[in-house]
Amino acid sequence: MARLPSACPLDCPDTCGLEVDVEDGRLRRIAGRADHPFSGGFICGKVRGSARRVYSAERVCQPMRRVGAKGSGEFEALSWDAALELIARRLQAVRARWGGSAILPVSYGGSNGLLSQDGFDARLFDRLGASRLLRTVCAAPTGRAAGGLYGKMPGVALQCYDQAQLIVVWGCNPSATSIHLVPVIRRAQRAGARLVVVDPRRTPLAGHADLHLPVLPGTDLPVALSIIRWLFDKGSADTAFLSAHARGAAELRQRAEAWSFERAAAVAGLQPELLERFATLYAASSPAVIRCGWGVERNRNGGSAVAAILALPSVAGKFGVAGGGYTMSNSSGFQLDPRAAVGSQPAATRAVNLSQLGKSLLRLSDPPLQAVFVYNMNPLASCPAQNKVRQGLLREDLFSVVFEQVWTDTARLADVVLPATTFFEHRELKVSYGSYALRRAAPCIAPVGEARSNAAVFAELCARLGLNQPGEVQDVEGLETRLLSQLNAEQRQALCERGLALPDFGDAPVQFGDVFPKTPDGKVDLCPAALDDEAPGGLYCFRPAIQEGSLQLISPAIPQLVSSTFGGSLRGPIPLQIHPGDAADRGLFDQGTVRVFNASGEVVCQLACSTTMRRGVVCLPKGLWARHTANGCTANALAPDTLSDLGGGACYNDARVEVEAWQGP
Repeated sequence: MARLPSACPLDCPDTCGLEVDVEDGRLRRIAGRADHPFSGGFICGKVRGSARRVYSAERVCQPMRRVGAKGSGEFEALSWDAALELIARRLQAVRARWGGSAILPVSYGGSNGLLSQDGFDARLFDRLGASRLLRTVCAAPTGRAAGGLYGKMPGVALQCYDQAQLIVVWGCNPSATSIHLVPVIRRAQRAGARLVVVDPRRTPLAGHADLHLPVLPGTDLPVALSIIRWLFDKGSADTAFLSAHARGAAELRQRAEAWSFERAAAVAGLQPELLERFATLYAASSPAVIRCGWGVERNRNGGSAVAAILALPSVAGKFGVAGGGYTMSNSSGFQLDPRAAVGSQPAATRAVNLSQLGKSLLRLSDPPLQAVFVYNMNPLASCPAQNKVRQGLLREDLFSVVFEQVWTDTARLADVVLPATTFFEHRELKVSYGSYALRRAAPCIAPVGEARSNAAVFAELCARLGLNQPGEVQDVEGLETRLLSQLNAEQRQALCERGLALPDFGDAPVQFGDVFPKTPDGKVDLCPAALDDEAPGGLYCFRPAIQEGSLQLISPAIPQLVSSTFGGSLRGPIPLQIHPGDAADRGLFDQGTVRVFNASGEVVCQLACSTTMRRGVVCLPKGLWARHTANGCTANALAPDTLSDLGGGACYNDARVEVEAWQGP
């Protein structure tokens, strides 16, 4: 039995260190490494049981080519040489007839590291002149807001939350998405810290909170603006800090002026007294920290809402002390660029927004997309307007390649399916976006079947298509060497010895103490001109939701399914959660079968009545596969492909639906 170090690269802020037992070349045990500075020896059940995915009966073990109709599931085996030759030939043919922009890479990097994303794959598609993919399904609005106000200033480290006297968890459910933050918050509470949770559901942490604000989805913006207005009106704004370190405070105050507690509460479905309690508590507490999650951005007002939330610590003067400020993404501690390491630059071609993938696949002009290469993603389970995505992937004239570990819903619609390695089977570098760390991991086992790594396959395709240039790195070892050369000697040594390196400022920076805004003048810009021009109606302009249905559908993560990665391991039907009162109003019963529908489609599924839901909101988790509902559609079939105010982000939570008893076909 060999005990090997590893690290988890999956889409989670914690980026845990792992300890893997291997016997006879097979994974036998996956546990946490006790020396990880944030997670210690504790890991989530998904990763602890991930050997089930590695050795799944649904594992793609060799290249396959479709032989039946699209979606029929009929495939035949190919050799790697034949598969790569077929792909290269088809991509060359598409470029020759339609131009490179008729080719589209479809990927998302949440569960991938620096050696699996934007390296050799970027070289391939950049030099083919393929359409550029805008990865907007997550973090695009938040990235625009944080970058505009603070230049992506490093945030409060999650392990430092126990130094705060007030913790605000806004649009985030750490019990599902960042489990190691939960004991830190609970420890802080035992030491006297107060907890505020802003979330439409009564999440596990909301059940332990001093104050829970169950806002209606998409109304975080007026809530945040009402608190900003109160801080200015009551003399609780830190005018000295704003004068020294910020721009645009007067403009922000003017835009918040319209939002009294009464007006914001009416829009958000709250009692005004809750907002006043929140504002009073926030003003009086120091250190105070806000954990802003990505749930806030998933609507038409998402970018402005995040900007308003992140403006709060500037207005209230919460910076400059340990445990005070805000946390968004903490990935800015390392600025390593795989694309630069392989010598590639984005092509000046058209951009395709991933949040409107279905619309782009069905648009047959300018030129039409003739080839898609899907990797690091299961778009049929992840993109809005699911029915459009499915219809587009089923086009007979579209050549589609899916490079995947298991037979996902997307893979079953492909022309060619290539077997990909899991993170246990290839080397990786991963920057955490929660705790401050760069992790390095070597493969623990040999690839299952004929699986190959992203780096190996895309490097080989570059070679076959004649896209390499003399002197460039040609393999993953060369790519890793180039990336590590961007670190200092101490960081490189730490990676070699411990598999973990920290940024120059360490793992516990104090905002406006150790780290400062990365804006051009080093100041907070509370009303950036670029964001003001981008947002419809201007930054901080609230746009009410379209009243298509009486219920708002949200699709948050659950502990078993943070993304679609583990959808294949999640068995049984997944129910729609609804408040018992909303169910009773419609004559619906717990465990009954219902039809959830709007103009975009319908989902047939079971119903689960739950008092954790607020009235007017229903919930079907994100990342579900076709197997989890009775008709093979998920919440994304009901989500619009409209875009958020900043960053062109997905508006999953703008879905309005009706629910009725299912009457059968």
